[in-house]
Amino acid sequence: MKLSYRDIESFVRAPNPAARVVLVYGPDNGLMKERAAAIGGSVVADLNDPFNAVVLSADQLLADPARLADEAGAMSLMGGARLIRIEDGADKLAPLLKAYLAVPSAHNLVLIEAGELGPKSSLRKLCESAKNAAAVPCYVEDARGVAALIRDMLREAGLSGEPDAVTWLSSVLTGDRARVRAEIEKLIVYMGPGKGGTVRMEDARACCGAAGDGSLDDLVYGTAGGQSAQAIEAYARLMEEGVPMIVMLRSLQNHFRRLHQVRSAMAAGDSLESAMKTLSPPVFFKQEALFKAHLQRWSLAGAQRTLARLAEIEAQCKQTGTPVETLCGQAVLGLSRMKG
Repeated sequence: MKLSYRDIESFVRAPNPAARVVLVYGPDNGLMKERAAAIGGSVVADLNDPFNAVVLSADQLLADPARLADEAGAMSLMGGARLIRIEDGADKLAPLLKAYLAVPSAHNLVLIEAGELGPKSSLRKLCESAKNAAAVPCYVEDARGVAALIRDMLREAGLSGEPDAVTWLSSVLTGDRARVRAEIEKLIVYMGPGKGGTVRMEDARACCGAAGDGSLDDLVYGTAGGQSAQAIEAYARLMEEGVPMIVMLRSLQNHFRRLHQVRSAMAAGDSLESAMKTLSPPVFFKQEALFKAHLQRWSLAGAQRTLARLAEIEAQCKQTGTPVETLCGQAVLGLSRMKG
């Protein structure tokens, strides 16, 4: 079964019992792991339970195809259902899983974790089309989704956040759910959970300054602002820090998407100020001047061409054998020298 966006969270909280195989996939590894853990937790109380949970790799199953049916058909020594987790899911597993879905276990769940799978992926298509399987996508959240998560986490800890603080945090943490949670959990400890405090900008910067030390901002604003040296220096720094390439690309895409949105509103007759008010979350007030400068630099068509180029680069990065670091470095340099 193929889940619509609005059905994903409810499925993760309470998986449809008709799905005997669940594929959790996507470029946001932190979100993928989080959703897989939640789905697995609906079957077993402890994902590391040696009696009721087993973890297999794709290579193990390919080396011993009968093992999937054996593990999925085994009875729990402690009673209850068992969880069979498959890591590094890939298309090479599709034939094996198709055969399994013909006669799946009625009690035990097969949970597959995978990275990004395109629309043509045989594994993804199998789980989307089968009535007794489900595919759960985990795409990188935009700043609005990250802001909602931040507010939820703060509220659960008895805290609240000033709009500017939440906006800043969402802009510097977009890219990986695990990174967002780690930084906000650190912020909650810093503030003191349950004390009913309000996170201000100075609190956010004091606690999460390393996450938002300007490296991503320097990359984005240097690229969009034509500051080639700043952009390349920031790119090298982010590479050194081990920031995933997808985070950098999505940060650039998010910025140019926002420029495109404002330019579209202006083309429809809105003033600059009115057009900027359509953005959610709003531009952080200290970055408004830079954002307006970028709007002067990039036309609607230019922003659109840049978004298409970034999407093309992302697709190339996913191809085996692509010199990713070189490709992205050249792209950052090229875009920073463009003017649309």
